[in-house]
Amino acid sequence: MGTRSHGLQSWIERLNEAELPAVASVVQDLHRLAHSDDSSVKQLADVLLRDASLTSKVLRVGNSAYYNPSRETIRTISRAIVLIGFDNVRLIGLAVTLIDGLLTKAPREQVQALLARSFHAAVQARNIAGYVLSRHQEEVFIAALLFHLGELAFWGCGGEQADELAHALAQPGADAETAVRTVLGTSFRQLTQGLVRTWNLGEIASLAQGNATQNDPAVYAVTLGTRISEAALEGWESPPMEQLVGQLASFVGISREEAMQQVLDSADEAVRVAATFGASQLSRLIPDTDPEQIRLQQEQRKARLLQPDLQTLQRALQELGEMAQHKGDLGLILDALFSGVHRGAGLERVMLVVLADGQRCFRAKRVVGEGTGGWMHGFELPAGAGAQSHIFSYVLRHKEPVWMGVPASYGLSELVTEPIRQLLGQGMFFIAPLVAGKREIGVLYADSRLSGRALSHEQFVAFQRFTQLTGRCLEALSRRG
Repeated sequence: MGTRSHGLQSWIERLNEAELPAVASVVQDLHRLAHSDDSSVKQLADVLLRDASLTSKVLRVGNSAYYNPSRETIRTISRAIVLIGFDNVRLIGLAVTLIDGLLTKAPREQVQALLARSFHAAVQARNIAGYVLSRHQEEVFIAALLFHLGELAFWGCGGEQADELAHALAQPGADAETAVRTVLGTSFRQLTQGLVRTWNLGEIASLAQGNATQNDPAVYAVTLGTRISEAALEGWESPPMEQLVGQLASFVGISREEAMQQVLDSADEAVRVAATFGASQLSRLIPDTDPEQIRLQQEQRKARLLQPDLQTLQRALQELGEMAQHKGDLGLILDALFSGVHRGAGLERVMLVVLADGQRCFRAKRVVGEGTGGWMHGFELPAGAGAQSHIFSYVLRHKEPVWMGVPASYGLSELVTEPIRQLLGQGMFFIAPLVAGKREIGVLYADSRLSGRALSHEQFVAFQRFTQLTGRCLEALSRRG
């Protein structure tokens, strides 16, 4: 049985003393040089020369086309400092030390994936900082590179506890934060903050661990770079990426198109930087920006996205209108309702729940949309006077449709109870009562969670119209039944 560590202090001591002492000492020394006004070329060279393999790696990176386009051969650390700059050499030393410390032990896939993401974040952050800062760009690079330092160090050195956590995270429905706390006795974020403090990694790295605001441009650049590297894993066209590109555009004062191009260029650069640092195995883990690949991804996403179809919408309204006049069959009424709301209005997931068991509970009667199969058997909520109030009982009692997730409905958010969130997920949705005359039938629910797109006013108007018409059809059915 290997060493077991539990709690923040225990992990910091283990990482500093048993697992990464060499990394910690080089990183601290290199960082100290950045903050002393009289740091000399000699002092920096001395730190790097303590370790022959570090020296040769720094020289190899310094000679790469990325850092040394003039291709004048660099044979000594002091020459490297003259040619490519004090900060660049210090940064190369830091990055090489980190990669070596973590990738030379049999590297787990978690270390590789996280290092790839950290490199990607660092290049994104430094290039964002280039727009808003005249200096400190290298520090922004390092702060983003080390943003997940605690998690990197754990996967690199956690031994049996890392196996244990990997197993816990692989369980269906595992909650990552709880699993991490159970195995480590602390969170990855606290572990990173602890290492940043004990390794003295400087103000930007420390601040980036807190809650970043736009007040400190350097810290905000680190945050944006880190988030972009995470969103890229969901696709360059994903909703989180679209949001971040908007934030980047307004932060640095460029158009959305320019911001997107900047992000893609930085991703390509990150692949080159990883290879330059001798970590080319990380390059394949940085999302591809090849226009052909992106075009394919976009097309696949478009094909998956349901688009509103006005003809289907109008046809369904017309059918329901006729059935409200001349009694229709229940199956046909529901066909028209679901066709109109799903394919017509373009709402990706739709569910009709009805009062069942002598009006004691709500149960799913019909569902449509990807991944909604489980709702048919799994969706049940209490109804009736004694039951806990929730959004489904609320809309039926108040006979009013609600658009959840917009400011007007914030006051109702506690009615979206934990069981509802577990079944339906988080985010915007429409919900409306289905009433036939005075008789309460059930509730119609719809969202567009599959793509994460925001819902629109036009969709809400159509959704309300369909529920009202369906109620009239059901009333006609019962009157003439």
